Amino acid sequence: MEKTVGYAVVGLGVGRNHVTAAADAKGGKLVAVCDLRQDRLDRMVNILKERGTYPEDLKLYSDFDEMLKDPEIDVVSVCTPSGTHAELAIRALNAGKHVLVEKPMDIEVERILEIEKARVRTGLKVGGIFQNRRNAVMEPVKKAVENGDLGEIFTGFFRVNWHRTDEYFLESGGWRGTWAMDGGGSLMNQGVHTVDIMQWLLGDVASIRSETRIINHNIETEDFTNSIVKFKSGAIVNLISTTCARPGFGTDIQLTGTKGSIHVDAETLIRWCICRDGATHEEIVAEEREMLAKYGAVKSTGSADPTAITLRGHAYQVQDMIDAVRFDRDPMVGPMEATKAVRIINAVYESARTGKEIFFD
Repeated sequence: MEKTVGYAVVGLGVGRNHVTAAADAKGGKLVAVCDLRQDRLDRMVNILKERGTYPEDLKLYSDFDEMLKDPEIDVVSVCTPSGTHAELAIRALNAGKHVLVEKPMDIEVERILEIEKARVRTGLKVGGIFQNRRNAVMEPVKKAVENGDLGEIFTGFFRVNWHRTDEYFLESGGWRGTWAMDGGGSLMNQGVHTVDIMQWLLGDVASIRSETRIINHNIETEDFTNSIVKFKSGAIVNLISTTCARPGFGTDIQLTGTKGSIHVDAETLIRWCICRDGATHEEIVAEEREMLAKYGAVKSTGSADPTAITLRGHAYQVQDMIDAVRFDRDPMVGPMEATKAVRIINAVYESARTGKEIFFD
């Protein structure tokens, strides 16, 4: 009989999504939750009871190290402030627990590499959260890119056009918008998923030139970035992030190639125009109509309200982590893959700080 995987979550901000996903997961059992704040622990209990998924033997911890002593726990989701991710993930690995780490896996590439060293040393599983790869529309987009359906992709547009209030940055002790704990602003926190999608679709980056500003928030880090990103493939794209776009718009992803273009707004397909060899105009239009019928009705969330971010991707990755443990395979995103977006983001900040184009090896 396959093992039931005991699951725990530390950090009950975005970690609430991990908790509800673990409570619903096949082959898993929600064992424990941990947070420094009693009100968050109490609220999590109420949420689970309202959903009808509250385990009567659920353990509540305010001390992370005490939770790690629990022998029933096999996996820990680390959902604390970004600047603490590596430290807590390594402590969990050293305690014999597999870990799933919220985005970004840490704010410094070197710290993520330390997680990788701990993973190799312990032989345990480490997964990272990049759930937007699992948006339904991304499967056909990725396939179209890999198959060369767009021809040579020569340009693109990746824009996170969101809004966050001043109160958002003051919540939870004010760690957001700080260099030490958030590692950046609109790009490292809100835009990291889009940066991941960008490199996942287009491959290795050659160079970045960027400018950043603080437009409308009282924070240390930026709330606006604008970058020209050159890829080793030859594509040159524009990457923009902001949390100042009232009232909060979407996440534009546009790819333009010699044989066609695709436009996605987060999870929603906007345009799909692929000029396949020998296809008539009517066939091209019919394909777009079919794709829009499948992927054009999904409503994107999270651009204005962080609590409205869809749970589907988190649920998929929690289930993926549980299955990785049960069937002894790698999770969807490991530490080395998780370094890629963080490396790009930190190059954006370096370019803005120095005024120079940053080149990649």
